[in-house]
Amino acid sequence: MKLSPLMEKFILHWGEMGTRWGVNRTVAQIHALLYLSPRPLPADEIAETLSVARSNVSTSLKELQAWRLVSVTHVLGDRRDHFRTTSDMWEMIATIIEERKRREIDPTLALLRQCVDEMQHDDETPKEVKERIKSMLAFITMLTGWFDQIMALPRSTQRTLLKLGAKIARFLPQETAAEK
Repeated sequence: MKLSPLMEKFILHWGEMGTRWGVNRTVAQIHALLYLSPRPLPADEIAETLSVARSNVSTSLKELQAWRLVSVTHVLGDRRDHFRTTSDMWEMIATIIEERKRREIDPTLALLRQCVDEMQHDDETPKEVKERIKSMLAFITMLTGWFDQIMALPRSTQRTLLKLGAKIARFLPQETAAEK
């Protein structure tokens, strides 16, 4: 696959952003290449296009599959596996957020719940610390509950909410100074 300078720029930037998000640069670059590609690509073509080792491509594709961002497909007359990602940005971002929630937020919630359960028999931890842990659990539980509700809505409703942004506050009761 021949990359234009614009495509190279996008792929390099996506790789840099990946490192800032805690994702291996090559993993992010492969994802970017597949996002831009008009057709599914075999691993050897990915390796050649990005000038990376075939073994690195294989490992990276497995990681992208674990994130549910890349899937395997087959091309008639070609025995190799070909890889593709969605071109639907909404679906891609939703998948990334869901996976990060599952990998990062859900274990934190489990730990916080465990801590709150253990507090009942803990006389050593200061009351203020216990309250902070309870407060964090309540906040993250509320946030993940909101996320789950939003993700259950039809995509058209999600888009409308996103477009409304802060304007949605007009439909909510206003807080008094004492409630803030």
